[in-house]
Amino acid sequence: VQLQASGGGLVQTGGSLRLSCATSERSFGLYGVGWFRQAPGKEREFVAAISGGGGTTYYADSVRGRFTIARDNANAKNTVYLQMNSLAPEDTAVYYCAASRTSELATMSYDYRYWGQGTQVTVSS
Repeated sequence: VQLQASGGGLVQTGGSLRLSCATSERSFGLYGVGWFRQAPGKEREFVAAISGGGGTTYYADSVRGRFTIARDNANAKNTVYLQMNSLAPEDTAVYYCAASRTSELATMSYDYRYWGQGTQVTVSS
């Protein structure tokens, strides 16, 4: 499964961005998908996850209420989105999407088998 993350960029504090994680994998709906991020000098951390069917989501405490994960498995779009609102400088990081080994959502990076290349998000103060 190849994943393509996009949508990163430079935004001011309080702004919004929408990240996308796309794949041509036709069975994408069988995979739970998560977003992780890694800031310079820090370990990769969990951000949000969604189950294969899209019915279950989970967020890190640091982003709950500001970020929304959703997926579109229909019409061959095979895309997972991360809508990020009220961005703050501490959200600055490279964001990675990943597909898990099952349709369940997961919060640990070792539960994810397939990883995208990452997209840079920079929030200026």
